[in-house]
Amino acid sequence: MSNVRKAKHGWIFTIIFTILSVLWVLPIVIVFMNSFKLKAYINRFPFQLGPFKMTDGWDRFVAGVQKAFVGLTNYAEGIRKINFFNAFGTSLFITICSVAVIILCTSMCAWYIIRVNDKFSKGLYCLCLFSMIVPFQMVMFTLSKLSNMLHLGNPVGIILVYLGFGAGLAVFMFTGFVKSIPLEIEEAAMIDGCSPIQTYFQVVFPILKPTAITVAILQVMWIWNDYLLPYLVLDIRKWKTIPIAIQYLKGGYGSIDWGAMMAMLVLAILPIIIFYGICQKYIIEGVVAGAVKG
Repeated sequence: MSNVRKAKHGWIFTIIFTILSVLWVLPIVIVFMNSFKLKAYINRFPFQLGPFKMTDGWDRFVAGVQKAFVGLTNYAEGIRKINFFNAFGTSLFITICSVAVIILCTSMCAWYIIRVNDKFSKGLYCLCLFSMIVPFQMVMFTLSKLSNMLHLGNPVGIILVYLGFGAGLAVFMFTGFVKSIPLEIEEAAMIDGCSPIQTYFQVVFPILKPTAITVAILQVMWIWNDYLLPYLVLDIRKWKTIPIAIQYLKGGYGSIDWGAMMAMLVLAILPIIIFYGICQKYIIEGVVAGAVKG
């Protein structure tokens, strides 16, 4: 009887999560569909293919679809208007470098915290956790002021800012995994003549691969889609990330080129969807690997 009940509950949960999945995917489908339509038809018929419905007859439906859709015109126009490839290069550089710095620095920090385990390391760990609790709105003004004083308003300077904001979660995940690494492995490496740096890069860091990939996925999704932090820190007259560049499709008096904006949104989310699809199998592995008791 218990197995029968579990099977029934399994079907119920399957239906519920299927409905939720459809609700989450539907906005992306709508954006993708509207990226090929004329602006007038996006405003009037945002949730259907054209001005006619299937009930009006197949010929009229096909005619309406052909009338509403403009092919790749929106993509070409959006790329031209916002200089998409420059923004793409800026976003790609900031994302890759920021994630690399976050993984390197926070994994070393987590290793130090667990292996040293003194008052200073415990205080450092508490500060990292505290940074996850403080709302971003509380530090917006001081952050923008400090970044201007230190001349961080460029793609290289903002990497340090992302390191500060991304360190909390990354250190928390890495410390959970480092606790599961037997100390005897590191002691054996040191007996063989490895320095602490060699022990970390040759022994510890390869073991941290599952958590490092999980941290990389979470940080890439955050940094690539981030709008507010680059807008506050970067000199947007010289450097624009993709989210900032897309906002320039808004004209005066509330006019928006919806076709070009939808097309650029598709191009913006496509790389992150591909990256997530390739690496999603590592997320659960990394989270479970870090969920250990110290």
